[in-house]
Amino acid sequence: MNFVSSLFCSSIGRKILMAVTGVILIGFVAGHLVGNLQVFQHPDHINGYAQFLHQLGPLLWIARLVIVGSVVLHIWAASVLTLENRQARGVVPYGVAHTIRATLASRAMRATGYMVLAFLLYHLAHFTWGVVQTETFKETAPLDHYTMKADYRVAGFVVVKAGTDVMNVHSMVILGFQKKIVSLFYIVAVGLLSFHLLHGFDSLFQTLGLRSEKWAGGLRKVALLFCVVYFLGNLAIPGAVLAGKLQPRAASVAAVQH
Repeated sequence: MNFVSSLFCSSIGRKILMAVTGVILIGFVAGHLVGNLQVFQHPDHINGYAQFLHQLGPLLWIARLVIVGSVVLHIWAASVLTLENRQARGVVPYGVAHTIRATLASRAMRATGYMVLAFLLYHLAHFTWGVVQTETFKETAPLDHYTMKADYRVAGFVVVKAGTDVMNVHSMVILGFQKKIVSLFYIVAVGLLSFHLLHGFDSLFQTLGLRSEKWAGGLRKVALLFCVVYFLGNLAIPGAVLAGKLQPRAASVAAVQH
């Protein structure tokens, strides 16, 4: 009980909470990107992937609760630490050199964090809850379902059989990015998220005691590479849609119009 209490009631504990939840969320956004990039393959891939996730049932809900809980704890810990820092500045004067040494990414952490939260809520409303941009999907109906042409496998095991009627996630993703304002919003938001992750990587390794002066420089380069690759990977989807390189395939449309 003392350990749990120290996590929530001390500054060090809250920093550890931020670091641990940060690791969970970084793993989620990376996995989410890998899944989304399947939109560049045959519709069987991303449609089968989405169906596989839905078939996990309780496990999927447990994963969702862990992610939501991580987001809530991450925001709560960050907000409390911010208030503590502001109170400390009222008592202890901060030198000019401290501000100069602080990176732009670290000074923008709070602002980018809240912007990313707004983006997350919009993303859920857009693709998960379906309460925004509904006119786009209605105009192109019926594109709700898709018949799998081949088996979808995970680690060599068939998890979705050919002939299964599944949601047409392939067309949904592409149609969702056909409006320029939506795609541009996603690109800017993912850019802010990548900027947020850049300092987050550095902070979590320091908080968990896994960073040393010997390899701090190398760690920053790895973090920068990850953030650049993450941004470009997310940029590729709306960018390809806007350029007309990624469109609902004839196979997808034909499969759901019978």
